[in-house]
Formats: sequence, structure tokens, C-alpha cells
Amino acid sequence: MNTIFLPLVNWGMGTVIIGVFAVVCIALVLVVYSLANGDKKSTDTEK
Repeated sequence: MNTIFLPLVNWGMGTVIIGVFAVVCIALVLVVYSLANGDKKSTDTEK
């Protein structure tokens, strides 16, 4: 009896997508962090 090998997961493409997702998440966290610190510094200089 022949069994059909059907890969349901493409591990190569999956790891690339997970890597891109991680880079985007890190970039967004850095942007939010820099915006939060930038607001504090600008209010201190106005006083």
C-alpha cells in the first residue's frame, strides 16, 4: 500500500516568517521606547 507523503509544514519558510515577525516586534518595541523617552526629555527642556 502506497502512502502519500504530504508535508503540512514548510519549516524553511516558517522559520523565515518567524524571524521576520521577531524583528518587526523588536523594532516596534524600540520605536515605542524611544517615543516614550523622547516625550520626557522634551518636557524637561521646556521648563
